[in-house]
Amino acid sequence: MDQDEAPSRFDGEDTSPTTDRELKGWYSIGLAAEIFAVCGVGSFAPVTLEQLARERGVLKSDNWTPCVYPPPQENEPILARLTRRVADNVKEGDQCVVKPFGWAMSTASFALYTFSFAVFLQALVLITFSPVADYGARRKRLLLVFAFTGAIATMLYAFVVPQVYLLGSLLTIVGVICLGCTFVLLNSFLPLLAARHPNVDDKSTTALAMSVRISSKGVGLGYAAAVLAQVISIGLLTALKRAHFAYESTSLRSVLFFAGLCWTALTIPGALWMKDRPGPPLPASALRKSRLPRPVHYLIFAWSSVYRTVRTALKLHQTSLFLLAWFLLSDAIATVSGTAILFARTELHMGTIEIACLSILVTVSGIAGALLWPKVSALFRLQPKSIIVACMCLMEIIPLYGLLGFLPFVQTWGVGGLQRPWEIYPLGVIHGLVMGGLNSYCRAFYGEMIPPGSEAAFYALYAITDKGSSAVGPALVGVIVDRVGSIRPAFAFLAFLIAMPIPLIWCVDVGRGRQQAIARAERTRKGVGHEMPMTDLNGREDESVAEGLLASEDDDDIRRRS
Repeated sequence: MDQDEAPSRFDGEDTSPTTDRELKGWYSIGLAAEIFAVCGVGSFAPVTLEQLARERGVLKSDNWTPCVYPPPQENEPILARLTRRVADNVKEGDQCVVKPFGWAMSTASFALYTFSFAVFLQALVLITFSPVADYGARRKRLLLVFAFTGAIATMLYAFVVPQVYLLGSLLTIVGVICLGCTFVLLNSFLPLLAARHPNVDDKSTTALAMSVRISSKGVGLGYAAAVLAQVISIGLLTALKRAHFAYESTSLRSVLFFAGLCWTALTIPGALWMKDRPGPPLPASALRKSRLPRPVHYLIFAWSSVYRTVRTALKLHQTSLFLLAWFLLSDAIATVSGTAILFARTELHMGTIEIACLSILVTVSGIAGALLWPKVSALFRLQPKSIIVACMCLMEIIPLYGLLGFLPFVQTWGVGGLQRPWEIYPLGVIHGLVMGGLNSYCRAFYGEMIPPGSEAAFYALYAITDKGSSAVGPALVGVIVDRVGSIRPAFAFLAFLIAMPIPLIWCVDVGRGRQQAIARAERTRKGVGHEMPMTDLNGREDESVAEGLLASEDDDDIRRRS
């Protein structure tokens, strides 16, 4: 049914009703980004980076013998054949290293360092561009800029040969940053689309219920598209394997080109069908009387908002305790995912098709976990805190099982402790089930301890903590691998990293945290505690004008992860 345009809350606001065409454009861009998030960041990008570095690397034992030789050619010189034979006879445990900028590192560490640096830069960019998602008229324009830039960077992987493997690292960093900003800007449209939907009224369907409905459909479509893209990628790899390319990275780069092509093609309908939906101008307090350009005002406003939110969070002891635990937990999640893929590739010598199947298994298990844990909670009458701790204890199985491979009697069995490739698949199921529970319960648990009226700013702090911490663990694992020459010892670090937040989560008193949050909000309304970040421009408690990054960050729980 038709709906009249609502009254404008600020000059330039688009209050026209949401159309089915506009929603399809929003879903389309979400599908595009989700395909790269799963097929690229979650599966093939780490493997491709490691393979490119390996094809350019040398053996650590002599710093001369190439780690990988292309297949022998007809009329190949005798010296090249002898060198190839020497390389083939090198012991399996010899480490393959590269020396970017003169710094020797293993090929697995090279991939870990790349993603660690990419995630760190992504967190900085998310903070810097957060006001653009909430304020101003450039929301859609920047969404398309980030989406197409990330897609083009991914497609350019097709031209990255081993001789310029560092270019692959640069393209990965650009892709990861653009992916995060695409999701942020895309989610900034969600509350606007929900509020202007024709079916929203004050009696039967609320804007919040419509937002949940749209978001849930988007997540479901994203999962389906990601699984379908993984299946197509497996078929593409199988077909390209018959071509007998000189380097294995050629087929991997082709898959990334396919992911970038999907990102580009599915972004086009969004560019054509979505409306601009501009946000309000920056609040008057952010526009200082100076000759600074407007982008500088946005930058100052973004970082000062985060600073004020952090100050407030530190005064809420239960909330800050959970954020500390979440910092460690999110780092553990990101580190386990990346380390597992590289371990499967370098230690278990699994092929790209096997790793793609592992990624599909983890995704499907994540869907099952999201549906299973609420039933477990209801059956045993468990509190959210208990579910989170149970998930973390289950995640401990992954590194502890890998450490079994150090035991001599397990080594004599030839199986157990991740000595065989098939052993990683049951661990992938566990990882997916755990992620399905953590994605659902951590955000809801945290939401109980947020001061009323400041949900937007505190969910932004939650996301920044997530992204910022995810850069630490992979870098430390890279250092361990460079020092000891193997990924397996890093399982001890992963076990410690997963165990650290467990007592912190258990000590969080959500009831007391809720009381502290409410008391802080009451003090703010009475004019005490001015450090509370501003979340409403018009002083209205029932509706926020800025409905972007901060207001919708909580709807992006399942999308991220990689």
